[in-house]
Amino acid sequence: MKTYNIAVMPGDGTGPEVVREGVKVLDAACRKFDVSLDYQYFDFGGERYKKTGETLPDSAIDELRKFDAIFLGAIGHPDVKPGILEKGILLKARFALDQYINLRPVKLYPNVYTPVKDKGPEEIDFVIVRENTGGIYTGIGGSTMKGTPDEVATQVMVYSRKVVERCIRYAYDLTRKRNKAKTLTLVHKTNVLTECGDLWFRTHQEVGSQDYADIKQDYAHVDATTMWMVKNPEWFDVMVTENLFGDIITDLGAMIQGGMGIAAGGNINPEGVSMFEPIGGSAPKYTGQNIINPLASICSGAMMMGVLGEDAIEQALDKAVYAALESGKIESMAAGKMGMSTSDVGDLVASLV
Repeated sequence: MKTYNIAVMPGDGTGPEVVREGVKVLDAACRKFDVSLDYQYFDFGGERYKKTGETLPDSAIDELRKFDAIFLGAIGHPDVKPGILEKGILLKARFALDQYINLRPVKLYPNVYTPVKDKGPEEIDFVIVRENTGGIYTGIGGSTMKGTPDEVATQVMVYSRKVVERCIRYAYDLTRKRNKAKTLTLVHKTNVLTECGDLWFRTHQEVGSQDYADIKQDYAHVDATTMWMVKNPEWFDVMVTENLFGDIITDLGAMIQGGMGIAAGGNINPEGVSMFEPIGGSAPKYTGQNIINPLASICSGAMMMGVLGEDAIEQALDKAVYAALESGKIESMAAGKMGMSTSDVGDLVASLV
């Protein structure tokens, strides 16, 4: 039996509840494919920070490097100032573990409401590849004369050819593996961001022409992309974009696929340790009520297995989620309106694997 070592960080709020269901469904699927997951739990999050003042120490990063993957619940605590946990845990892990790809499938399942009129699962099925460790989020910049009328602040979008190219190559490889429309769309703002935009555009063209002649190259400005994602989502197969633009359009993607309750994400280092999480936050007001939607966590677990090379398990989990939603037993993606409890949804999906 093949065994993978998984670091589990349930985190804050409803994180432990969705992680519980994710683990339940993962174990049900893995048993059928003679695969075992060996979990080790870590308590990083708001409560630990309140007690110790510690977010994610360097020693923890060294320990996390020893695992095959990280399965995360949610980070965010109402008693901790915004930014402390997010920067101290999430961003630190992404940068320290070089998780340079943020992978966001945008897939509408049956019987899931989308605000996009006259579009269904056939039209809403694409993937966004967001560069995850560069750009404005690197924090290069500063401010001077703060608090005065002459205050100046800068935050700089910085990219190297290496950082851009490895992201674009990942996106091309994914487009080829996905084997759907075989189209990779670069999303940027080349008409205004002429320096960084030109680097991304040239790299997209050169890498595609040299090594991916079977993949169609496309380009869209980020502002136009937000329109087309709503008007014609079927135009997209795989999108690749820089960090800030990806942060914005992935939230739009989550809404058109039915909301945060079904939106899964992965922070990927193809050569190292990756971290998988539901896109929604910790939702502290629902903590302990057993009414939060666990499907995003379950889908994150499926993505984790695919990145680990267990494509058959990923496909089985995806089919189980599809069947659970197709059954009509889950009435809504919203917390408290599913018509089932959190654990009931997990049980339903696990029974369909």
